[in-house]
Amino acid sequence: MRLSNLQLQNFRNYDDLSLTFTKNLVIFLGENAQGKTNVLESIFVLAMTRSHRTTNEQELIQWDKNLAAIRGTIERQHTSVPLELFLTKKGRKTKVNHIEQKKLSSYIGQLNVILFAPEDLSLVKGSPQLRRKFLDMEIGQIDPVYLYDLVQYQKVLKQRNQYLKQLAEKKQTDELYLEVLTEQLVEFGSKVLIARQKFVKRLEYWASQLHHKISQNKENLVIDYISSVPDAPWDNLEAVQTAFRQALEKVKNKEQFRQVTLAGPHRDDLIFLINEKNVQTFGSQGQQRTTALSVKLAEIDLMKEETGEYPVLLLDDVMSELDDARQLHLLETIEGKVQTFLTTTTLEHVKDKMTVEPEIFYVRQGQLEGESAE
Repeated sequence: MRLSNLQLQNFRNYDDLSLTFTKNLVIFLGENAQGKTNVLESIFVLAMTRSHRTTNEQELIQWDKNLAAIRGTIERQHTSVPLELFLTKKGRKTKVNHIEQKKLSSYIGQLNVILFAPEDLSLVKGSPQLRRKFLDMEIGQIDPVYLYDLVQYQKVLKQRNQYLKQLAEKKQTDELYLEVLTEQLVEFGSKVLIARQKFVKRLEYWASQLHHKISQNKENLVIDYISSVPDAPWDNLEAVQTAFRQALEKVKNKEQFRQVTLAGPHRDDLIFLINEKNVQTFGSQGQQRTTALSVKLAEIDLMKEETGEYPVLLLDDVMSELDDARQLHLLETIEGKVQTFLTTTTLEHVKDKMTVEPEIFYVRQGQLEGESAE
């Protein structure tokens, strides 16, 4: 899978931009605050329909405009698919092959991307919310059913939390309705849990091999999914549903006191172990960064395994955050098989380490100069 062209209209600091990509390594070179990251962000938004940098979509549209548009063409093994994303004050509109898509799950997964930015080095030591977001974004790209189940789960979770608050305030007394919401939560949440467990198992398989190599065979990486629904046999949907109901029953009184749902995938987390020690708690900064790098690179092979094609890789100024050994391993892993878009302020990190010739766009004050920039 590769992105052959990109057009932006009224997106961030770009009034009108058209780019054609002919090589597998594309570098956006320029000083900070010139617009490099905005281009990478647009590719991410085209793939995921939302930004990794802001939850306020209005920030993506130029302040004096009513609409922003991102267009791109995806080249797969035997097909060429145009994608279009329109952002307005009222919401988003997506098109695949010029046909509007009503469901998010029908659009996401057309273009699979893996983003690696400096903040992703916080995947290991950051908050559980960050790791849950990571899981949801990556699984959602390769499994449209997961995306549907997750959205439904989040809707029911919101309704259930609202009703728990109403019960506590004595505005409602119908506990039968709470049981209905609980059953819906269990239905969708159990599917989310199983999909996450399956994904983490495959992620660990690929990441452990990479980590072993990066650490020069000195460290063994284990990734565990820590669930608030304990002891469930993850290969059996009915058994997971039963375990989920039991977990909710155990915290029933606490939930009504705290007015919030206390068990389910929205409370879960990942832990990373190196040589049986928790990296989040006891790992050095170097070990934490190696773990994050191993996990991000593992996604490349995992997506290839699940979809049959390599994803597009977005590296946002991450080279300067890695030492020489990790830079070299990153570039060796992606070289020749993954289309990569890279932003950097200098070519020092890449020019002596790559054997493929890059396509370079020079970014100055929102203007791009390069072989294929218009």
